[in-house]
Amino acid sequence: MTEVNAQQPPIAWRYCGSQIKLSRTEKGISRQTLADEASYDYEYVKSMENGRRRPTLRLLQAADQLCGAKGKLVAAHEYMKPEPFPARSQEYMAVEAEAIAVHHYALGLVPGLLQTKGYAEALIGDGCPPLDDETVAERVAARLRRQEALTRRASVVFSFVVYEAALRSMVGNCEVMRQQLEHLLAMSVLRNVSVQALPVGRCSGVALLGSLVMLETADHQHYGYVEGHETSVLYSDAAKVSALAARHAMIRTHALSVEESTAFIRKVAQEL
Repeated sequence: MTEVNAQQPPIAWRYCGSQIKLSRTEKGISRQTLADEASYDYEYVKSMENGRRRPTLRLLQAADQLCGAKGKLVAAHEYMKPEPFPARSQEYMAVEAEAIAVHHYALGLVPGLLQTKGYAEALIGDGCPPLDDETVAERVAARLRRQEALTRRASVVFSFVVYEAALRSMVGNCEVMRQQLEHLLAMSVLRNVSVQALPVGRCSGVALLGSLVMLETADHQHYGYVEGHETSVLYSDAAKVSALAARHAMIRTHALSVEESTAFIRKVAQEL
């Protein structure tokens, strides 16, 4: 079992923020002056200087010019580029990329592998704490790149069971949701992809416990993955994986058939 908890900001953020602060104070420049120059508010600059937020290119450029750093602060931008995935999910992404079978049960949101660009933008852009535009754009792009596996790796089995709440959750707006549901239907016709809907009230005792993913690799190692607000766990212990597999099997047994699911999803889309 691997548990990843990403509470501490990356050290690169903290180091870069401290260099901005040191350069600014050395030149006798106030934080408010830097904030005005970069068109940010005072607290936002404070968060970046203290390493709680990623220093943006705009701030680095403003600080470099004000402090006469001759490009030394701007050079840090190369090391400030946002990670395509949150740190707590990176190990899972590595396993998913090598998997020969991915079985996903989604409780409240459409799985990332099936999300449209509009849905992903609305979801990632509405995070808490808020992400800067560059990080949102990179994570949306990374999510879309992940989805290429559905068509590029035609021998890999992808199965999705999506709880009704995820189909009806208003991420973005009605048009975003309508396009998302239509995309689910389009993906479900791929030979290696199955999409099943789980209506509210079915298998409630297990289905409401949370989303989970079961994976199998080419060397037949089995993993189970569960994700919470702050902590993600990738299980490899055989007993735990077996328990999660049994839970997933029960959920899938209660889901509608692929054909019934197509009609169900289409009906939800028409009701928007």
